[in-house]
Amino acid sequence: MSSLPLAQNLIEIERGLTTSSTAIFVPFTTQELFQTGKEALYYGLNALSNNLIMVDRKLLKNPNGLILGTPGSGKSFSAKREIANAFLVTDDDIIISDPEAEYSPLVERLGGQVIRVSPTSTQYINPMDINMNYSEEDNPIALKADFILSLCELVVGGKEGLQPIEKTVIDRCVHQVYQSYFNDPRPDNMPVLEDLYDELMKQDEKEAHHVATALEIYVKGSLNLFNHRTNVDIDNRLVCYDIKELGKQLKKIGMLIVQDQVWGRVTANREEGKSTRYYMDEMHLLLKEEQTAAYSVEIWKRFRKWGGIPTGITQNVKDLLASREVENIFENSDFIYMLNQAVGDRAILAKQLNISQHQLSYVTHSGEGEGLLFYGNVILPFVDRFPTDLELYRIMTTKPGEVAEAREAG
Repeated sequence: MSSLPLAQNLIEIERGLTTSSTAIFVPFTTQELFQTGKEALYYGLNALSNNLIMVDRKLLKNPNGLILGTPGSGKSFSAKREIANAFLVTDDDIIISDPEAEYSPLVERLGGQVIRVSPTSTQYINPMDINMNYSEEDNPIALKADFILSLCELVVGGKEGLQPIEKTVIDRCVHQVYQSYFNDPRPDNMPVLEDLYDELMKQDEKEAHHVATALEIYVKGSLNLFNHRTNVDIDNRLVCYDIKELGKQLKKIGMLIVQDQVWGRVTANREEGKSTRYYMDEMHLLLKEEQTAAYSVEIWKRFRKWGGIPTGITQNVKDLLASREVENIFENSDFIYMLNQAVGDRAILAKQLNISQHQLSYVTHSGEGEGLLFYGNVILPFVDRFPTDLELYRIMTTKPGEVAEAREAG
């Protein structure tokens, strides 16, 4: 009877509340993040009130996101949690760039396609792939030519990159190479790098031959991995590009080609009104090279219009402040999932995101799965305790001992 709203207490017991329990009832001391939309995903429990944090990144001004934290703080695990959740709750396509071969068990278990890009692999992706929606203008070849120029710049190398005449002949050849494909757009007519190489060799300029000679090792030599038509299911809803086995020579080129494949997928999905989630693990690798860094910045600026939701996963905030250009990535991210932070990074984050000293304590020597969630203009401490006895945990963990156990059990 006492529990009914009759304002009659029939039990003569009085009990005091602890300070923290009482504080919950004081207005404005706790902020909640709980969205009820059908695409809202779970991001942990509010560390102050223990209520669920459920949000939909698509409702932000821009859904671009970052997952930041020291090694072992749970970055990859948090990314996998979001991937699994998004896969089950939404209809979005999910693409992962995986330089450490960590995501394969989860992707395979969910029926996705793992593409192992390596010199010894028989799985190929074609850097020359193009679709009719590749550009928002009527001429998709112009944008594709820009990508191939970036690719050639990586190949030719040198401090100055490509000379103006070299750029001109490459652009001319790209247009000629795609002519027959656009006249008859069948998969069999999709050009490969060798077609570009042959076209460059036909030109009169010595600069064209210089570029062709630099390309030769990637066409006829020992690094001819990217001189094949795509032979894997890049249209699967969940695709993981495993680039761990790429040597130093090919890693930069591999990362650039993966980014271009993602762009192709995002443009195709836009036509169908579909969103594409793109996860970049070890993002600092992309920011080291001028070409891949420029492409990453472009993704952060333009993906929203095309229905893309990019997420960068990296250890140090310093990598995101390496240049004025790269800083745009940090500034254009309305979703930041912060786990335990190194000392130098904490100071940068406090300044950039106006985080108070008290809030910073949640990313100072915090345990795995604990930190701060920055969602639009809301900053919230979270705790995420994932049960370790689930099959999902076994395929998501990256702790070496647990990974070995899972392999033996499998």
